[in-house]
Amino acid sequence: MKKLDVTKQEKESLEEAIQFWEKENVIDASTAKAMVDSIDVKSFDWKRLARYAFWVALASLVFAVFSLMTDTAFLKFVDTLYEAPNILFCLFFGALAVLFYTLGFRYKTKFPNKNLSIETMMLIGVFSTAACIGFLGKVLDKNSMHYSLLFLLSVLIYGYLANRLKSKLIWVFMLVALGIWFATETAYHSDWGFKFWGMNYPLRFTIFGLMLTLIAIYVQPRFKKLIEFQPLSYLIGLLYLMISLWSLSIFGNYSDFYEWTLVRQYHIFYWGLLSTAVAAGLVIYGLKMKDNTTREIGFVFFVLNVYTRYVEYLWDNINRAIFFLILAVSFWFVGRWAEKLWQKREDSLDT
Repeated sequence: MKKLDVTKQEKESLEEAIQFWEKENVIDASTAKAMVDSIDVKSFDWKRLARYAFWVALASLVFAVFSLMTDTAFLKFVDTLYEAPNILFCLFFGALAVLFYTLGFRYKTKFPNKNLSIETMMLIGVFSTAACIGFLGKVLDKNSMHYSLLFLLSVLIYGYLANRLKSKLIWVFMLVALGIWFATETAYHSDWGFKFWGMNYPLRFTIFGLMLTLIAIYVQPRFKKLIEFQPLSYLIGLLYLMISLWSLSIFGNYSDFYEWTLVRQYHIFYWGLLSTAVAAGLVIYGLKMKDNTTREIGFVFFVLNVYTRYVEYLWDNINRAIFFLILAVSFWFVGRWAEKLWQKREDSLDT
């Protein structure tokens, strides 16, 4: 009988699940034994090796490019291309992007299970697209300084390609490019200042992250072609929101660094309170709805906010030994709490 090859940790998790189903009479003893016998620990994790190999290949490619940039012979060759029109480089990187997108799409059609190879080709295509748009900006530059339109163009291209090629990697880059477009567009309309409509970058991105999250929840599911990207949009939207809120809790709505240094942290305490409250709300919602993504993001930022406030208000006000002692005790209690939850789960499996 053919067996399912899994890692040792995966085998333990599957066996725990099978034991739980057997005790709850979901399956009988013979079925449970057959399921356990069909699981085997793989001798070598070839998937992990493949992932690392592709990462090393990409890293080596980056190092090769940097090494090439410092090579004397290559620099002399580049000098000969200095007068070459930007449109030539734009077309070159555009063709390179089309080539790798095509290869990735064909490879996905023939070998749908080889995700690492496919995503590597898509990644090269994404970087080539960015380079192409960058040189296109130089071609079209009329000293307008409206660079945000180029990022908007990349958003449209990445969005179309992600939908056409069903690539979640390209969708992530689309969401990142969308954030960059938002930052540059608002900066352009504020004469490249740090405030737009009285809001600094953290406050702007708090609103941006909230809007992206709400769109992922209420708008994206209405479109069949975008449903598969909804979890990613929700995750990225929450990260935009919580990172911005956390930054806002530290810097407030200040755009001048010197002005911020003159302000005591308790003057912007309400931002920290808001950030902590939102994180706690995410934890409660995630626990209630059994939404692991929401719960874990909320928990991470709740802890981050609590310890950020601890450092802000006590670092200069108490003895260093007491400071770190309190820190050690607090982490010990967190560890005890996590241990109790783990033990409770283990006991529920044994009963």
